Amino acid sequence: MAKYTNEELLEAFGEMTLVELSEFVKAFEDKFDVEAAAPVAAVAAAAPGAAAPAEEEKDEFDVILSAVGDKKIQVIKAVRALTSLGLADAKALVDAAPKAVLEKAKKEDAEKAKAALEEAGASVELK
Repeated sequence: MAKYTNEELLEAFGEMTLVELSEFVKAFEDKFDVEAAAPVAAVAAAAPGAAAPAEEEKDEFDVILSAVGDKKIQVIKAVRALTSLGLADAKALVDAAPKAVLEKAKKEDAEKAKAALEEAGASVELK
Protein backbone atom coordinates (compact mmCIF):
# COMPACT_ATOMS: atom_id res chain seq x y z
CA MET A 1 0.00 0.00 0.00
CA ALA A 2 1.34 3.40 -0.95
CA LYS A 3 2.03 5.84 1.87
CA TYR A 4 0.91 9.43 1.23
CA THR A 5 2.18 12.45 3.10
CA ASN A 6 -0.22 14.97 4.58
CA GLU A 7 0.86 17.46 1.92
CA GLU A 8 0.03 15.00 -0.88
CA LEU A 9 -3.37 14.28 0.63
CA LEU A 10 -4.13 17.99 1.10
CA GLU A 11 -3.09 18.65 -2.50
CA ALA A 12 -5.44 15.88 -3.72
CA PHE A 13 -8.32 17.15 -1.59
CA GLY A 14 -7.67 20.71 -2.75
CA GLU A 15 -8.27 19.67 -6.35
CA MET A 16 -11.67 18.11 -5.53
CA THR A 17 -14.98 19.89 -5.86
CA LEU A 18 -17.17 20.21 -2.79
CA VAL A 19 -19.48 17.51 -4.11
CA GLU A 20 -16.56 15.14 -4.69
CA LEU A 21 -15.17 15.88 -1.25
CA SER A 22 -18.58 15.31 0.35
CA GLU A 23 -18.86 11.95 -1.44
CA PHE A 24 -15.36 11.03 -0.24
CA VAL A 25 -16.24 11.86 3.37
CA LYS A 26 -19.38 9.69 3.15
CA ALA A 27 -17.39 6.79 1.67
CA PHE A 28 -14.70 7.21 4.36
CA GLU A 29 -17.32 7.18 7.12
CA ASP A 30 -18.95 4.05 5.67
CA LYS A 31 -15.69 2.15 5.17
CA PHE A 32 -14.25 2.89 8.60
CA ASP A 33 -17.60 3.13 10.48
CA VAL A 34 -16.82 6.60 11.88
CA GLU A 35 -18.31 10.08 11.80
CA ALA A 36 -16.30 13.00 10.45
CA ALA A 37 -17.19 15.16 13.47
CA ALA A 38 -15.86 12.62 15.98
CA PRO A 39 -12.13 13.41 15.52
CA VAL A 40 -12.79 17.11 16.13
CA ALA A 41 -14.57 16.32 19.39
CA ALA A 42 -11.80 13.94 20.40
CA VAL A 43 -9.15 16.58 19.76
CA ALA A 44 -11.10 19.12 21.82
CA ALA A 45 -11.52 16.62 24.66
CA ALA A 46 -7.86 15.62 24.50
CA ALA A 47 -6.71 19.21 25.02
CA PRO A 48 -8.09 20.15 28.45
CA GLY A 49 -5.49 22.90 28.81
CA ALA A 50 -6.94 24.73 25.82
CA ALA A 51 -9.58 27.16 26.99
CA ALA A 52 -12.89 27.00 25.21
CA PRO A 53 -13.80 30.31 23.64
CA ALA A 54 -16.03 32.20 26.04
CA GLU A 55 -19.53 32.61 24.68
CA GLU A 56 -20.09 36.29 24.27
CA GLU A 57 -23.16 37.52 26.09
CA LYS A 58 -25.49 39.30 23.76
CA ASP A 59 -26.19 42.89 24.75
CA GLU A 60 -28.42 44.00 21.87
CA PHE A 61 -31.72 42.39 21.03
CA ASP A 62 -34.42 42.71 18.41
CA VAL A 63 -37.95 42.63 19.84
CA ILE A 64 -40.02 40.70 17.31
CA LEU A 65 -43.82 40.84 17.41
CA SER A 66 -44.59 37.28 16.30
CA ALA A 67 -48.37 37.22 16.80
CA VAL A 68 -50.90 39.87 17.74
CA GLY A 69 -53.42 37.80 19.64
CA ASP A 70 -57.05 38.79 20.15
CA LYS A 71 -56.41 42.21 21.73
CA LYS A 72 -55.16 44.05 18.68
CA ILE A 73 -56.02 47.54 19.92
CA GLN A 74 -54.07 47.03 23.17
CA VAL A 75 -51.09 45.74 21.17
CA ILE A 76 -51.20 48.81 18.91
CA LYS A 77 -51.26 51.03 22.02
CA ALA A 78 -48.28 49.14 23.47
CA VAL A 79 -46.35 49.51 20.20
CA ARG A 80 -47.07 53.26 20.19
CA ALA A 81 -45.88 53.54 23.80
CA LEU A 82 -42.63 51.71 22.99
CA THR A 83 -41.87 53.55 19.76
CA SER A 84 -42.33 57.01 18.32
CA LEU A 85 -44.74 55.70 15.71
CA GLY A 86 -48.05 57.33 14.98
CA LEU A 87 -51.32 55.44 15.06
CA ALA A 88 -51.31 54.48 11.36
CA ASP A 89 -47.68 53.32 11.44
CA ALA A 90 -48.18 51.34 14.65
CA LYS A 91 -51.27 49.66 13.18
CA ALA A 92 -49.34 48.83 9.99
CA LEU A 93 -46.52 47.30 12.06
CA VAL A 94 -48.96 45.20 14.08
CA ASP A 95 -50.79 44.09 10.91
CA ALA A 96 -47.46 43.02 9.38
CA ALA A 97 -46.57 40.63 12.25
CA PRO A 98 -44.16 38.90 12.54
CA LYS A 99 -42.24 42.17 12.52
CA ALA A 100 -39.52 43.86 14.57
CA VAL A 101 -40.87 46.44 17.00
CA LEU A 102 -37.46 47.44 18.36
CA GLU A 103 -34.06 46.68 16.84
CA LYS A 104 -30.72 46.56 18.67
CA ALA A 105 -32.31 47.42 21.98
CA LYS A 106 -30.42 47.02 25.25
CA LYS A 107 -31.26 43.86 27.18
CA GLU A 108 -33.25 45.67 29.87
CA ASP A 109 -35.23 47.71 27.33
CA ALA A 110 -35.93 44.61 25.24
CA GLU A 111 -37.20 42.69 28.26
CA LYS A 112 -39.45 45.60 29.31
CA ALA A 113 -40.82 45.88 25.77
CA LYS A 114 -41.45 42.13 25.65
CA ALA A 115 -43.30 42.26 28.96
CA ALA A 116 -45.43 45.23 27.86
CA LEU A 117 -46.37 43.59 24.56
CA GLU A 118 -47.15 40.25 26.21
CA GLU A 119 -49.27 42.03 28.82
CA ALA A 120 -51.22 43.55 25.92
CA GLY A 121 -51.85 40.04 24.55
CA ALA A 122 -49.15 39.68 21.88
CA SER A 123 -46.60 36.90 21.35
CA VAL A 124 -43.06 38.27 21.34
CA GLU A 125 -39.57 36.89 20.64
CA LEU A 126 -36.20 38.37 21.51
CA LYS A 127 -33.49 37.74 18.93
